[in-house]
Amino acid sequence: MHVRVSFAVNGPHGKVRYSVTCYYAKCFDSLRRTCCPSELDFIRSLSRCKNGEHRVGRAMSSLKSLDDRFIIKQVTKTELESFIKFAPEYFKYLLESISTGSPTCLAKILGIYQVAVKNLKGGKESRMDVLVMENLLFGRSVKWLYDLKGSSRSRYNADISGNNKVLLDQNLIEAMPTSPIFVGNKAKRLLERAVWNDTAFLASIDVMDYSLLVGVDENKQELVVGIIDFMRQYTWDKHLETWVKASGF
Repeated sequence: MHVRVSFAVNGPHGKVRYSVTCYYAKCFDSLRRTCCPSELDFIRSLSRCKNGEHRVGRAMSSLKSLDDRFIIKQVTKTELESFIKFAPEYFKYLLESISTGSPTCLAKILGIYQVAVKNLKGGKESRMDVLVMENLLFGRSVKWLYDLKGSSRSRYNADISGNNKVLLDQNLIEAMPTSPIFVGNKAKRLLERAVWNDTAFLASIDVMDYSLLVGVDENKQELVVGIIDFMRQYTWDKHLETWVKASGF
C-alpha cells in the first residue's frame, strides 16, 4: 500500500541517507492518471520549486512548483493520521466524481509523502510529512482571494494592502455592498450542487473543519472556488478545542 525509496549520497558533512515514503502509492497514481497530463510532467513540475506567494489556510510551510501547477505543503502528524484513515473513501469519491461528471469543489490532493534525512556519521535524523495538491490559481489572474469558513468570529484580515493577500469572511461581507460578485443561474446551481456533494462526503468521514477558497479571475471574468484544508477529522481533541473557543477562554 505504501512504497518506500531509500538512497545515500556523499555530502560536505559525510554520507547522508534519504528515505521517502509514498503513502497509497498506487491509489495516487490512478488518481493522477485521470487529472494530470502525465506522470513525467508531474515529476518535472516537482523537481523545481519556489516559495509560495499566498499563505492560505493552516499551512506550516509551503512551496509552489516553478511552473505554478502544484503546491507542496507540510502537514502535521495528526493530519497525516486522519488522511490515512479516510484515504480509501477519498479516492473512491474523487474517482467517481471525475468518471461520472458529478460536480465537486474539492482541491485535489495528488500525493502524500514522508521525507526522512539521516546523517550517517552523526546519526541525527529529521522527518517531514508533505502533501502535493493542485494549485487552484494556476493560469489565473486573481487579485483578491478569500478563505471562507462561514463564520465571522476572528475572521477579518485588517491588512488588505498589495496583491496576493488572503482575505477572510468579514472582509467579503464588508466588500459586498460596493463590489458584489455576480454569478449566473447555471453557475450558481452547479456551485451549490458541488458544495452539497463535497460537504456531505466530508461529513461522512467525520471532517468538519475546512475552508472554501474563493477568487475572481479578472481576465476571464470567472469565479475560482475550491474546498481546502480538509485533512483533519473531528476527534476528541478537536472537540475540546471547539468547546474552549465557545466558552470564551
